[in-house]
Formats: sequence, structure tokens, C-alpha cells
Amino acid sequence: MTPCDATVAKRPWLKSYPSGVAWDARFRPALVGSLLDEAVQAYGTRPCTYFMGKRLSFAEIGALSDRAAKGLRAIGVGEGVKVGLLLPNTPTFVIFYYGVLKAGGTIVNFNPLYSLEEIECQIRDSGTKIMVTLDLALTFEKVEAMLKRGAIDKAVVASFPSLLPPLKSVGFKLMQRMHLANAGASPVADRIVAEQALLANDGRYEKPAITPDAIAVLQYTGGTTGTPKGAMLSHANIATNVIQVKIWRNLQVKEGDSILGILPLFHVFAMTTVMNYGIANGMEMILVPKFELIPTLKLIGKLRPRMMPAVPTLLNAMLRHPHIGNFDLSSLEYCLSGGAALPIEVKRGFEALSGGSVVEGYGLSETSPVATCNLPEIERVGSIGLPLPATDISIRSLEDPNVEVTQGETGEICIAGPQVMTGYWNKPQDTEASFVGRLFRTGDIGYMDEDGYIFIVDRIKDMINASGFKVYPRRIEDALYEHPAVAEVTVVGIPDEYRGEAPKAFVKLKEGKQATAAELLQFLKGKLSKIELPAEIEFRDQLPKTMVGKLSKKELRAEAKH
Repeated sequence: MTPCDATVAKRPWLKSYPSGVAWDARFRPALVGSLLDEAVQAYGTRPCTYFMGKRLSFAEIGALSDRAAKGLRAIGVGEGVKVGLLLPNTPTFVIFYYGVLKAGGTIVNFNPLYSLEEIECQIRDSGTKIMVTLDLALTFEKVEAMLKRGAIDKAVVASFPSLLPPLKSVGFKLMQRMHLANAGASPVADRIVAEQALLANDGRYEKPAITPDAIAVLQYTGGTTGTPKGAMLSHANIATNVIQVKIWRNLQVKEGDSILGILPLFHVFAMTTVMNYGIANGMEMILVPKFELIPTLKLIGKLRPRMMPAVPTLLNAMLRHPHIGNFDLSSLEYCLSGGAALPIEVKRGFEALSGGSVVEGYGLSETSPVATCNLPEIERVGSIGLPLPATDISIRSLEDPNVEVTQGETGEICIAGPQVMTGYWNKPQDTEASFVGRLFRTGDIGYMDEDGYIFIVDRIKDMINASGFKVYPRRIEDALYEHPAVAEVTVVGIPDEYRGEAPKAFVKLKEGKQATAAELLQFLKGKLSKIELPAEIEFRDQLPKTMVGKLSKKELRAEAKH
């Protein structure tokens, strides 16, 4: 059925929608645990996780998550109890993520690389009572410190060697014992539960009295634009977003297909597009606990994953490896890029290298996260794509968010849909300020073209006010990426006596390439207006990045203020 003219005028993306995908699809709210339960029924014997040589099937992961749910119920996890996961990418993360949710608890994701102060701040803000971690000294010592400070009540400690194949496990205990913690000898051992003891049950757990609108995950925002806030993602938000992505990119998954989990599962992008999406599709997850370029490239050639969600800096790092031609990436049929703008040179280069598609999507912690995406067959270069099914996008005036701008005009991207969070934890004022009606205000500036494709211009908080003119760092960054010597670039605003604020570019050059600030400015002169030209260009060996590998402006802004 063709959408009527009035509907298309309101939602111009409908005329661009792929055949076979209904924008007005209805989604049945579900509990996140049902994704795994249904996968166990459909794909029980298939491998679910691959970790450093050891595989676990869907049936095994499902049974372990049931046992985790029963064990967690026994130590006090029930409806709404906050349980933290301080874990790298391992089967333990998958087992306890689903175990906590099946027990009725709420997941709070923690970055294992956070400082003690950052961890404690998030614990106290979220009300986390129990933390799940590994017996690796790196993670255990942080959780032990939280127990000593009284920040949490209990900890569940899983065995890292038990995740490995038998010979590797023995070798690790013998050769790497300095990296293991002895939880049993800890002064707070009375508040530590060993995973082995917690899982020693029949898995017949008591089903919690929760509905799909219960909060499944408190996903803390990155804090790049202020204090991190806990986005309250319901079971329905997360489960629906997985199905939205599944419908949008109907991969026709075959037995043996796998997805590469390089991005950390504690981040919302990987939580949905690697773990939950992989499980819903019956795909094996190749879990990489720490991104190291050469081992990852070798792993791709060996295990031949079909899909790889990634951030642009990761794709760029692979592409720029001096011996990339020696690695076989031909299995990568589909790479979903998100988290930051995808430079066209990186997209084209990686597609030529792998023979697959690199497709840009867009989302936020607050949208579970995927809100828009391209498709390989109908992509529009430079765009973040079309809204996913049941997702509304409205571009609102920067002066008054109650006013929708005319098509093609720049404004704030606002999103409504079943994947949008219920609000920020314990922050009613922030929640109220972040919505206009049912629309979530993203803080991103963009526009929609006549065919409904959405383009991001920049973050509102990244915008530079130079002599009253709006200068968008992303426009300068995109222009600099066109220079053949530039590997990475970040532009921030710096104080300027004449203009009030002016752009400054921090540049990392490609290995073996040279360029001067004068050369780069000359290169930019035909591409940017005079007011957009950087007042300064500084070369760096490394640029700061966030936990998922996105280039980070926060540290550079702080430097510029001093």
C-alpha cells in the first residue's frame, strides 16, 4: 500500500523505505531474557560464544544464565535490584547479563578501565548493590576496594581460567598467576560469592513479577558533554531495538555465521548490535576482551566472521596498517559503523579492502541505541540513513524546540519511538529538559533531505560561536580528512580575543607522511569559509579516545581552557 501524500509530507522517509520493510510495523513489548530463551529453542546446538579457543553453545549459555538467575535470587537479587557488571568481553558477561535480567534485577554497566572514583560515583548514583567481576587482579582489586569502602554489599567473582580451553587454563594458572587475585584470602571474603558456588543449582529459578516496562539496564552516558547520567532502558526498549535492527538488515543468517565482538559489551552499541542482535539471530559471538590490532586481524582471517560492528577509528586503524594486504578480511560482508562520523575515505577504503559493505547508523545511549541506519543497497553517502521502523524523526528549531523547521533546514534532531528511554535515573529535571512532548532531544544538529535521509552537522555543545557565526567542528574535520597525510583529526573551540571563540584543529598524521600547519591551511582555503579556518593547528602523535575508540574532545577542551 502506497503511503498517502499527507503522510509522506510529514514523514518523507517513507518514499525511500526499502521494499519488504514496513515503517509502521508493530512491536510486541517483551522481556530481554526472552531473546535468549527463544534462541536456545531455535539454535540450541549452535555455538553461541567463542572465547580464546573455547566455544559454548546456545543451550549451554542458556542453562548457565538460568542457573545464574537462581543463584542471584538466592543472594537477594529481585525486582529492581541493581547489579553491576564490571567485566571485559567474555562469556561471563553474557551469562550474567541474562541471569540478572531473568532474576528481575537491573543491569548497571561499568567500564573496567574506570578509576576507583569513577566507579564509586556510578555505584552511589545508581544504587548498585552487587557487582559481578572476574578474578583477574585488574578487575577484582577495584571491586574489592568498593567492598572495603562499603559502596556495595556483595560481589560475585567468576574464574577467568575456567573460560579458557583446558590446556590454556592450566597454562594461565601456571604462567600468569600474578595476574590472578585470590578472592578467598581477601579481608572482605565474607561478602564475596564464588561463581562456582552461585551456579551450583538446577537452574529452575523463580520467575520475577516484572513486565516489559521494567527497567532492564541503567546505561550511563559517556559524560563527554557533562556528568554521566543513567539512561533508564526498559526491557521493551532493548528487546524492541534488537528486532528493529533485525528487520532493517535482514541478513538471512546461516548456521556457522558469526559476529565479531571487538567493541565492549558494557557499551550500549555492542550490547545491542553484537550481543543481543547476535543472540536473536543465532550467530556465534567471537568475543575479544581487548582490542589489539594484529591479533584481531589474524582472528578475522582464522574465524571468518560475517559481521563486525565498529567505530570509524577502529576501521581506520585496520585500514592504515602498513601490512594490511597480508590479512584476509574477505569474510566481512557487513560492517555497521556508529559512534562517530564515518569519513568517506575510511568507508570506501575498507569496502575495497574487505569486499563487503560498511554502513553508517546513528543512535545514543538514550535510544537503546539504534535510531537510524543506511542499507548497502540504498545508502546516501554522508547520511546517517533513514529512521528505523516505528521511529519518528523531527528536526526542531535551535531557538525553540517546540517548532519544527522546514524540510532541508538545520535544527536539533529529535527522536520518538519504542526504543527511546523512559528517562534519566534520579534526574527528573534533566529528563524533562531532554524531551519535547514525546520527542527526545538528542543535542545533535542536523537536517533531513527531501527523501527523508538525515545528515548530522555537529553536536550542539561542540558548536563554536565565532563573532556570532555558528562554526561546526565536524565540517572542518571532514575537510581535513580529505588531505592525504591526515590520519585523525579533532576540532574544538578555543578562547579568541577578537572572535570570542575560534576553531583549533588537533591532527595526527599517517605513518610516514608529513605536512605543516601552513600546508593544511592552504589546503582548507578552497573548502572552508574564512571564519571556519582553524586559528591553530597542532600535531599530536596520539589523540584522546573514549572507551569505545571514538575520538574525544573533552580532554582537548580542558587543555584549551588553561
